[in-house]
Amino acid sequence: MRLLLVEDDGMLAEPVLEAMRCTGHAIDWVRDRHEAELSLRDGMYDLIMLDLDLREHGGLELLSHYRRSGGRALVIILTAWDAVDSRIGALDAGVDDYLIKPFDLDELVARVRVLMRRRTGQATGAYAHDGLVLNHVSHEASLHGVPLDLVPREFSLLRALIEEPERVVTHHELQGKVYGPNDEIDSNALEVHVHRLRQKIGAERIVTVRGVGYRLRKLT
Repeated sequence: MRLLLVEDDGMLAEPVLEAMRCTGHAIDWVRDRHEAELSLRDGMYDLIMLDLDLREHGGLELLSHYRRSGGRALVIILTAWDAVDSRIGALDAGVDDYLIKPFDLDELVARVRVLMRRRTGQATGAYAHDGLVLNHVSHEASLHGVPLDLVPREFSLLRALIEEPERVVTHHELQGKVYGPNDEIDSNALEVHVHRLRQKIGAERIVTVRGVGYRLRKLT
């Protein structure tokens, strides 16, 4: 899963980044509204952790603009504000969860996990499509009940495709979900992983939409 942390306090940001990476998430960090808007433009994030107290332009304004523009990522507000009207304003703006600073990192990790399960509608953390089953909690995948031996990037690729079956996932989105922010990506690296995944689940299951990206196809 690809996360974005919007936080101007480096002392708070660093432990959050470490905690999320230790639990297997790819995460980017930006410090202000301008950087956040640039990062969110391509819609490649699954969840945003947003500081409500950003300098110059408040996080609430950023969230409101993001939702009005059609942004669909989950949003957890991180803030020192505990006033009821602040929480109500954030909920009205489209926040999915609200965490008061200082917070426990284990609680933040748990809230991220719960929100992702809620989004998929699967308490078990599993996705299923036409005989394919992927469980992102146990990190297991199978085809018609037969376990699939997937390397981490193949697993991330399959997850990106199976989260919204039959939707075309762009090359840019897939790169954001398969590779970390510091990875060096060869020009044909994504195509190589798609080829290897096709060998394991069947070439006909992954459709190439030329110049755009890939999608899963239902065979039955």
